[in-house]
This record gives sequence, C-alpha cells and structure tokens, in this order.
Amino acid sequence: MQPELSKMVAATLSIAERQVARTLDLLAEGATIPFISRYRKEMTGGLDEVQIGEIKRVYDKLVETGKRKETILASIEAQDKLTDELKRRIVACWDATELEDIYLPYKPKRRTRAEIARQKGLEPLAVIIAMQREAHIREVAGRYVNGQVKDADEALAGASDILAEQFNENERCRNAVRQQFRRGAVISSKVVKGKEEEGAKYRDYFDFSEPLKRCSSHRLLALRRGEAEGILKVAISPDDETCVENLNRLCVKGNGECSKLVASALTDSYKRLIKPSIETEFAAASKQKADDEAIRVFAQNLHQLLLAPPLGQKRVLGLDPGFRTGCKVVCLDAQGNLLHNEAVYPHPPRNEYAQAQRKLQKLVEQYDIQAIAIGNGTASRETESFVQSVRFDRPVEAFVVSEDGASIYSASKIAREEFPEYDVTVRGAVSIGRRLMDPLAELVKIDPKSIGVGQYQHDVDQTKLRETLNRTVESCVNAVGVNLNTASCQLLTYVSGLGPQLAQNIVDYRAENGPFPTRRDLMKVKRMGAKAFEQCAGFLRIPGGENPLDNTAVHPERYALVQRMAKDAGASVEELIRNKELRRSIPLEQYATEDCGLPTLNDIMSELDKPGRDPRSKIKAFSFDPNVHTMDDLKEGMVLPGIISNITNFGCFVDIGVHEKGLVHISQLADRYVSDPNEVVSLHQQVNVRVLQVDKERKRIALSLKI
Repeated sequence: MQPELSKMVAATLSIAERQVARTLDLLAEGATIPFISRYRKEMTGGLDEVQIGEIKRVYDKLVETGKRKETILASIEAQDKLTDELKRRIVACWDATELEDIYLPYKPKRRTRAEIARQKGLEPLAVIIAMQREAHIREVAGRYVNGQVKDADEALAGASDILAEQFNENERCRNAVRQQFRRGAVISSKVVKGKEEEGAKYRDYFDFSEPLKRCSSHRLLALRRGEAEGILKVAISPDDETCVENLNRLCVKGNGECSKLVASALTDSYKRLIKPSIETEFAAASKQKADDEAIRVFAQNLHQLLLAPPLGQKRVLGLDPGFRTGCKVVCLDAQGNLLHNEAVYPHPPRNEYAQAQRKLQKLVEQYDIQAIAIGNGTASRETESFVQSVRFDRPVEAFVVSEDGASIYSASKIAREEFPEYDVTVRGAVSIGRRLMDPLAELVKIDPKSIGVGQYQHDVDQTKLRETLNRTVESCVNAVGVNLNTASCQLLTYVSGLGPQLAQNIVDYRAENGPFPTRRDLMKVKRMGAKAFEQCAGFLRIPGGENPLDNTAVHPERYALVQRMAKDAGASVEELIRNKELRRSIPLEQYATEDCGLPTLNDIMSELDKPGRDPRSKIKAFSFDPNVHTMDDLKEGMVLPGIISNITNFGCFVDIGVHEKGLVHISQLADRYVSDPNEVVSLHQQVNVRVLQVDKERKRIALSLKI
C-alpha cells in the first residue's frame, strides 16, 4: 500500500488518512469488508461497510491509473521521446482523462490523413501556416510540389490535415470543447426510418432531446438500449457554432491567408476529430454514471429483498401454479427437505376442483403442514382463491411468493445436483416453498440479475454489476449469520473468508463427520487456515452447541474476555447470557484496551442480550382484492391493496394481483417532493394504491400512493 495513494483516497472521500491507511492495511492482509466493519472498529475508527467499500473502490481505481501511467511511460520511452518534464507531468497526473490527453500526441496511430501528409514532407509547411506570419503562403506551398504532391492546393490541404490532427491532440483545444459539452451538451434521439412499429415501446424517444446533465440514468439506459436494438439513433452534441468560436479565439491570430487556413483546419478538426472523440468520451462517461446509478438502485433493492422477513423453520407446502399442466405441489419439512411431490388440477381445462381440495387437505394433515407458499406467476390468483376455499383441520396461512428467478434455479447445475431424480417443475416448487421459509438462503442460489428487482440490469457494465451484487449478497449473508450445521454450500460461499472451495469442504466434512459441535472444529476442515477461520468464525452459528457463544456474533478471539467478565461477576458464561441485570452491572471501561474498545465491548453485550437473533423482521400475511384478477377488472379511482415489487429512480412498481405490475411515479409517492423513492417506500412493503390510469394497449397501469 503506497502512502501517497492513501492520502489521495482520504482526500477524495473526506475520511481521516489514519483510518484509510489502517483499512487498506487490513484489506491487504486479506481481511474482508464484513469482517473489518464488524470486528475491527477500533482500527478503522468505526467505518461502516459502505465507507470501507468506497475506500477499496477509490484505491483500486488509483492503482489502475498507476498501471496505465507505467504503460504510457514505457510507450513514450520506446519512441525515445520521453523528456524529464514530460515524465514529471505523467508521474504527477492522476486524472484519467488528462492522462490520455497528455499521451495522445505520442499514441501509436493508424494511417491517418495527417500521417500521409507527413510522409509527403508537408510538416514544415504546416509549421509555417501555424505561425500565421507568412503573407504569401501559396507561393511557399508551391515549393512542396513534387512527385507526391501535384500542386499547391494539395500541399495546403495536406498541411491543413496535419494542423487538424495537431489541434485534436492539443489539450487546450480539447478542454475548450469539453467545457462546452459540460455546459450545454444535448442528448437527442430519432427513430430509425421504418422501425416505428417494431420499436413501439420506445415511442417516447422517437423525437427526443434533453440537456445531457439533466438526463436521468433510466432514460439514458433506455436510449442506449433502443440504439443497441437498432430502433433509435442517439447523439450527444453541444452548440457547434460556440465550440468553433472558442477554438478560433484560442488559435487564430489575425486575418491573413495563414489565419484563414488555421481557422479552416480548426473547423475540420472540430467536426472530424475533436467533436466525435469528445462525444464518445461523454457518451462513455454518461453511460458509466447511469450504470453506477442503476447498479446502486439494484443493489439497494437486492439488499432489501435478501433481508425480507422469513417464515422460519416451519413445515411448508409449496405450490407452483399452472392451468394446463396443473399446479405442482411439494411438501417440505422444517429444514426445507423434500418429503413429497405431485400435481393437482383445480383449474381449466381439467377442472378437478373437488379432487384437488381433498388432496390438499390430505397432504396438510399427513405432513403436518403449517403454511402454504404460492408462486406469483401464471394462475397465481386463481390458485390463491382455490387454496382459500379449502377447509383444513388446522390454521394454515397462505402466502404469495415471488417466482422471479425460480425457473433459472430449477434448470441450474445447483438444482440438478440437489434433485437429480426430479424435473424442473418439482425443483421450481421446492424453491418457492423454501423462499417463504428463508428468502436469503434460497435466493443466494440464483444469479442476482435474474431475481427481478433491477433497472436495466442487462444493459449496464456486467463486471461492475456482478462485483456490486456479490458484495451486497455477502453483506446480507454476514449481517444475518449462517447456521454452520444446516447451511447449503451456496450460502456458505458468501460467508466472509470462505468462498466456493472452503464452503464445499465444510459441507463434505459435515457429511462425513456429522454436525460441528464447536466453531473451533472448523479448523479440522481441509484447507481451513488460521486466516480463513479468523474471517469466517464470527459469522457462523451453532445453535445448541457445546459453547453458547458459538450461537452469537461474538468472535472466538473474544471468548476469553467474555469468560473473564463472567468469572469477575462470579458467574458462568451461560448465567451471564441469561441474567440481564448481571450484564448491566459489568463496568465495561475496565475491560477496554487499544484493540478492544467500547465499540467492540458494546457489540459483545448486545450479542449476549439476544444470542442467535435474526435481524430480519417478522413476515406478515397479505391478500389481494378478491374482485381483481386482470387489467379488465381495473377502473380508475379504485383503491387496492398491493405489494411493492421493485423500486427505481423514477418510482416503484406495485403488484396488485394482475399479471402486469403498476407504476407509482415518483410524483405520486407522497404529498411532497420526493428525490429518492427509498425515502418513502421499501421492497415488499404492503401498501394501498389508487388506480390513476389503465392503458390496455401498452399494458401499463398508473397508480398513486396519494389515496
């Protein structure tokens, strides 16, 4: 870790340099972000996961820029053009755009018009024109006529090409155009002729323009998707006349023949070289900004989805609804193991309603079912009504569960390995049932992109998206904690310090040796070293194990401290956990040290207060309006119950029990200005909405939270 980079990260994020340096040291030692934020608060000064993640992101970007500088220096040195001044400037530069501008004159070029002119010996003529002092430039140009240059006009044209390239490589010229792009660039789109019908969904962008700096991320990504699909032509442009005027002010001196040639070369350079280059630069920058915003929204939604309330370890009947193929039924035990599966046909075309009722009654009784999970896909509402009509021998709550990604899981290698003897329909129903029991444990088996809470997730930088979403999943898994003796390999993979191989080794060890009696027994797992144990142990739980601390987030490195506290209080650790008054009597200040201060001591006490607690809230039952099943049932002004299924920058989507989700635009979220929908709503929140408009042709439903 370079001290210079640490200072730059600290300045960029307005975080103390000491905190940044220590955080970077921990990351360099192999510590994970969840581990650092949870167990190294004294070292980082209490930085949270978001701040630590930002430190890593900014540092990695600087390291990447540093590598680019090395490449540039090596390239210029190989050309024997690296002066001391140029080297100093490159070494001191940390702005990626400025760095590329410095390098541009030395960048290896393809065979350009300017390069062809140079090969014809016209560079000295270009120098004379650029000085703008020669009164008889055509006569001078005549001296360059030879076998390769037929006349003075061709000589002047070639020299102008050289000038145009030089202006393009001039930092002041590029920055002048850049400044105009920043101030007033407009992004516009037109429909490609003949694509009007095919691209109907992009109708809003058939003749669209907006200042680039005001274009929201979702609109920009929609424009770029339309462009990629060949429906739209998209352009970013400033005021051309102003740009050319600014360039003339910079480079044109006087009004002679040479000055006119310089002005002409500047206009050519702007239109042919500078503007397209800067437009590409701004297109990439605006796309990156839109990507970052879309990824942020997706990560925020995913975080809420993964931390959705679980039903817990209950015996569940999972139902994957369907008409022609019937409803696939699975019965699961409290651990999510498959006990039974079959199909029932309560809907058309078979209409075996009574038979299906009797079958469900029998299964609920036979397998002691406590809850029913119904997928929210095709025939969901009809299946929900059917289930509610069945009279069971006990109270059984029914829940509608999101199917997003279930088909991806059911056809995956993970599902095939788990249920090799069953087809995709059974696996899908199992996934629906397990999602009710523990959304987090089941959703980690699915590519986050397929979970259905994103905003143009297939259009953004896929590497950055994958990294962010994986970090989000890791954060959620470690925030909740994982049962070491029941967790799947996929869930264990996201535990701090583990990864796929160690996770599989834990599952293999468990299969061969039975449940882990203590956390310390993890050290018997193949390839589990001291560092990996340090990183993962605090996030793994052992309910009912030999050591009660193993079912808490207290790290094993602090067990001796807790035992000392208990001994000083004249009690056992078990008594300390049970006795709240005893814990309150402990003077924490007496146990504070440099590496274990009050933040960590308070965390320990909080864990002893509620060992094995789940930070997620309790699940609530929900029912859609029984009279609404399709868009045809909707009328403007109706007030309906719904569940928020996705949140975007422009509002939120609400499931009201019909196939299409309704949109609550950001302007309809509250009776006040809302800049971020997350200030008002959350994923899976149960709400009442008013129907504003129903557009059956475009299958759009406009809703409002202003009842």
